[in-house]
Amino acid sequence: MKNILLTTLAFIMFLNCGDDPFSKVKSENVVEASTRDNAPSKYPVMTFDKKVHDFGTIDDGTPVETIFSYTNTGDAPLVVSEIKSTCGCTVPQDWSRAPLLPGESSKFTVKFNGKGANKTSKTVTIKANTQSGNESVRITAFINKPGVPMAPGPVNR
Repeated sequence: MKNILLTTLAFIMFLNCGDDPFSKVKSENVVEASTRDNAPSKYPVMTFDKKVHDFGTIDDGTPVETIFSYTNTGDAPLVVSEIKSTCGCTVPQDWSRAPLLPGESSKFTVKFNGKGANKTSKTVTIKANTQSGNESVRITAFINKPGVPMAPGPVNR
């Protein structure tokens, strides 16, 4: 009986509250929610013709280059803001900063100076307005350097 009385009393107090529920809403939260809800839900997608290019075996100091082609397979214009590599021996160039509409393709060149010894791998990072904000491709090569013993190849078992 006591529980019924307390429940009824709480219900009556709730009905007589009289406070406007909208008076408790903070305007900062409304602005934040509006910004969040108006954020783009469609993104461009960079689809590459290849994510890795292997130059094979090259002699030390032999410059090589390759072209990476990509298509915007997303639902919004793609904008590439920067392309850079992990070191100065690998130079990305010839890329466009112009927006790439969905379905359109473009490309960039990666030049590698061929310096080093044995197996090497370099990553090229693309900053763009994709959902992740960063995309990457990689180049690899085996560099033959005179006087440096070649690394052993894979063992067949």
